[in-house]
Amino acid sequence: MVGPVKTILIADDEEDLRLLVQVTLEHPSYRIFTAIDGCAAIEAVFTHIPDLLILDWMMPGLNGCEVVKKLRLNSETARIPIVMLTAKGGLDAREQMASLDLAGYLVKPFSPLALIQKVREVLAS
Repeated sequence: MVGPVKTILIADDEEDLRLLVQVTLEHPSYRIFTAIDGCAAIEAVFTHIPDLLILDWMMPGLNGCEVVKKLRLNSETARIPIVMLTAKGGLDAREQMASLDLAGYLVKPFSPLALIQKVREVLAS
C-alpha cells in the first residue's frame, strides 16, 4: 500500500542531471517538479510547496546557497527540507553547507542508490 504522495522539487541548471534525478526518483508515491535555475526554484517552491527540495549548488542567477537563505527567511518555506547537490566536496564547502540548515547533501557524481536512500530518509523524518 502506497502512503500519501510527497512532492519533490528538483532544481538544477543541467538538464541531464535534472532528468537523471527525476528518473531515479520516479515512483507512485512521489510527484516531481523541476526548475532550471535558482529563480525558477523559488517560484516553483511557492507554487507547489514541496515536501523536499533537491537543489544544485552552482546555478546561474541565484545559486543554491542563495536560494536556501531566501527560503529560510520566509515562514511558509523555512522548514522545507533541502538536499544540496554539489561538485564541491572540500572542507570549506561542507562548512558552508552545515551553516545552511540542510537535510543533507550529495557530492557529484553521486550514486542513484545514495540519492534514493537520502530522499527516503529525509521524507521519513
